[in-house]
Amino acid sequence: MTETSYTVTGMTCEHCVKAVTEEVGAIDGVQSVVVDLPTGALTVVSAAGLSDEAVRAAVDEAGYQVA
Repeated sequence: MTETSYTVTGMTCEHCVKAVTEEVGAIDGVQSVVVDLPTGALTVVSAAGLSDEAVRAAVDEAGYQVA
């Protein structure tokens, strides 16, 4: 199991959190996604290491950016 942290910019509400959680959670191998709205912290737990590109693409698809 691998835990990786990122910082997401542009989120302002719970809808933003839900969008990021859904997109990142759809990546193969992701077991859990935790988003902290006040800090923009994104913690992803996966069965194996994920490519940063996949996470960045998922966050971008949700309409936000990884700092």
